[in-house]
Amino acid sequence: MFGTISRPRGVTLAGLTLAALVGFAATASAKDKLTVYTALEEEQLPVYKQAFEAANPNYEIEWVRDSTGVVTARLLAEKANPQADAIWGLAATSLMVLDKEGMLDSYKPAGYADIKDDFKDKRENPTWVGMDAWASAICFNTVEAEKLGLPKPETWKDLLKPVYQGHIVMPNPNSSGTGFLDVAAWLQIFGEKDGWAYMDGLHKNINTYLHSGSKPCKAAGAGEYPIGISFSYPGVVLKNKGAPLEIILPKDGIGWEMEATAIVKGTKHADGAKALADFAATADANKMYNGYYQVLARKDVQAKLPENYPADEEKLMISPNDFTAMAAKRAAILEEWQKRYGSKDAPKS
Repeated sequence: MFGTISRPRGVTLAGLTLAALVGFAATASAKDKLTVYTALEEEQLPVYKQAFEAANPNYEIEWVRDSTGVVTARLLAEKANPQADAIWGLAATSLMVLDKEGMLDSYKPAGYADIKDDFKDKRENPTWVGMDAWASAICFNTVEAEKLGLPKPETWKDLLKPVYQGHIVMPNPNSSGTGFLDVAAWLQIFGEKDGWAYMDGLHKNINTYLHSGSKPCKAAGAGEYPIGISFSYPGVVLKNKGAPLEIILPKDGIGWEMEATAIVKGTKHADGAKALADFAATADANKMYNGYYQVLARKDVQAKLPENYPADEEKLMISPNDFTAMAAKRAAILEEWQKRYGSKDAPKS
């Protein structure tokens, strides 16, 4: 009366059940992929990915990683056809440039109230939230310096001494967020006119401008150059592994920048991007950042310093640091810098 259930020849009900189960399992295990642009260091990527995916098992991160300048340029080039869903670990000044172009979605993550005021977009509809901060430092190879008879520098102006000619490397600010924070700091510490005059003098002593914030310190640690303008963490890691490095924080003040998170406008994975922004603002995430940075965004997370890390870093960070003004002038500063000093650029790999 009710008829019979038809099925393809040779296929059993058990087979149909198994196939259905396999199909269901495949569907259940499928994860939404988030394309996340970043300038995090290579060694951070698996750590951050694992932590986010453990807290958000329905999502999987696919990183697109390069130096700050390259990532920023790529995002700007893709403005009409965004490829990224979110940004996790890019200089806040770069995000301000993107925001000015209307490329970021406004979103207030769950942990927004617990982020320090200096580490977040304080507008009613914020588009970025800070994670941590890093500051400039000098990595000084004591063994190589002794061979060359180089004194230990104490201030930025010390690096103008003729004795250092050809012995200093630093990041190109067009490629590196660390390079840009150095330039931005010198323009604020010394003033516009004297800041460029300082960089003119420093240029005479520069051997090469490298295309990474950490490379100058790593090169100094390897003995390739006696002095690398970089940031503290890579120098501390190398020092703790036995490299003959001293990490110097210039007494005349150090530039600093925030790493930050944002959602790219036009993402097709808005829920996943919001989940990432929420996670990036958590206390657990800030504790993870503390494995690499010692100035954190959360009010309720006390940073722990690794062995040999400079204890007075936060005290020497310039204040106020006018991120908004530096972001507004960024393109003009970089163009002028490249015109003046680009002749000593290292080849791009």
